[in-house]
Amino acid sequence: MAGIGFELRHMLRKNTLLNLVQAYAYASVIGSGPWVFSIVGILLIGIFSASVVVPSFLVTQFQTSVTYLVASSLILTGLVQLAFTRFISDRLFEKQQDLVLPNLHGLLLVVLVVAGALGSLALFVVLPGQGLLYRLLMLAGFTLMCGVWVLTILLSGMKRYKVIVALFGLSYLLIVVSALLLRPYGLEGLLGGFVLGNYVLLAGMWLLVVREFNPTGRLVAFDFARRSMLYPSLIAIGLLYNLGIWADKFMFWYFPPTSQAIIGGLRASLIYDMPVFLSYLSIIPGMAVFLVRIETDFVEFYDKFYDAVRSGGSLEYIESMRDEMVYSIQQGLGEIAKIQTLAVLITFVAGPAILDGLGISRLYLPLLHVQVIGAGLQVGLMAILNVFFYLDQRRTVLLLCIEFVVLNVVLTGLTLAFGAALYGYGFALATLITLSTGLALLTRSLNQLEYRTFMLQ
Repeated sequence: MAGIGFELRHMLRKNTLLNLVQAYAYASVIGSGPWVFSIVGILLIGIFSASVVVPSFLVTQFQTSVTYLVASSLILTGLVQLAFTRFISDRLFEKQQDLVLPNLHGLLLVVLVVAGALGSLALFVVLPGQGLLYRLLMLAGFTLMCGVWVLTILLSGMKRYKVIVALFGLSYLLIVVSALLLRPYGLEGLLGGFVLGNYVLLAGMWLLVVREFNPTGRLVAFDFARRSMLYPSLIAIGLLYNLGIWADKFMFWYFPPTSQAIIGGLRASLIYDMPVFLSYLSIIPGMAVFLVRIETDFVEFYDKFYDAVRSGGSLEYIESMRDEMVYSIQQGLGEIAKIQTLAVLITFVAGPAILDGLGISRLYLPLLHVQVIGAGLQVGLMAILNVFFYLDQRRTVLLLCIEFVVLNVVLTGLTLAFGAALYGYGFALATLITLSTGLALLTRSLNQLEYRTFMLQ
């Protein structure tokens, strides 16, 4: 995402308040991506539909259905997202841009076929007895979202941030508007609006990618599947990271005292879900800082460091660039901590009014506070993992992801066993411990950077 980050920094160089606000506004939209926008769309559709859709439980069924679509599509595409990102990065570094589009088409073909097959099987197992139209819409939504996550890989590297923001805004506005217009048709109408909006988003993203990487030669290629170009560690990391994020949610969904059946085999936790959704809205400013600082300032000195290594720069200059890298990481993490602390404070102050406005009991406040802290820590963890990816320390990232998954499962299980007073602490503590481990390992790695660069080739 450094491509967009560098473009946004041109705004910051104008040194005006308006450009500062614009840069961070664009960064928040691009950094948050469809994930946070899906949450906003789900909440808005639910709020506006509650008084129209009869019976009212159909709104809950819609929100639960979409939540499962987001979670399952992220976990499935996690197997390919990071590995394909590395494949594209390597090809661009080698000036083989003509390989990008054919391999994207090849990956999309594989992902959509697998998603269609797994989705079809799951619909008969998880949603037995449901209407045919509902199951077809769920299948369409699942495959479309899988395609969206794949295209996000390339979209995030483009510099056309205004077009990207406009596309996201248009697509999710269409989701909300079309779902509201179709709400008289019940659950299928709401889900149809969601599917239509994601279809427009997927088509728009594909058109942007085609315009950026002009098609030449082959239409479809599968070079990314060659054994020499596969990175099993990245496949495992992508899967484990997404499992780590969703593990506590699934545990709350299928733990009988904290959940209830919604539709077919899909369950939800009315205690847990709403505070989680609201907490993830608080990471939008943190993601903006992550994009502007980590993905620009750090990457600038990262490039200078390795350019000097490859071109035979002086040791003094190399060490100087290493120090600038460390400083930029410190500054970036410090700013993320400050902005997320501010988000936590705002939540503590405005939380009661927010819950009252949404018609939610104030009994959810303690859980909301814990979840906002956990979501903020997750932004810091993402930043740490991102730096390790740049340093190509995949084994370290894999170990951190394993730690994240295991801790989240174990600690969430303990909170479920000890009662409602501890709900939410499992995810927050798992993220905190993993983040602390990552900081310790990153400090050690940066202290040994010159040695690892020159001696381990």
